[in-house]
Amino acid sequence: MPKITFTLSPGSDFIPLNKLLKILNLVGSGGEAHIMIETKQVQVNGAIELQKRKKMRAGDTATFNGTEIVVEA
Repeated sequence: MPKITFTLSPGSDFIPLNKLLKILNLVGSGGEAHIMIETKQVQVNGAIELQKRKKMRAGDTATFNGTEIVVEA
């Protein structure tokens, strides 16, 4: 499984899940990110995540479309 590490911006405690997927170019738009989350295609820390704006903090891991995303500070 491919792994991507995302580093939070200095002074930022989190990034919303939908924005994370878009920034990493795993989806084409914010709307597509919402659909992927709503249709249970995204997992956070091993569980299906339905919150579009889930606060992804350092240490959290998301899995989407065969890619693992690790958030770090």
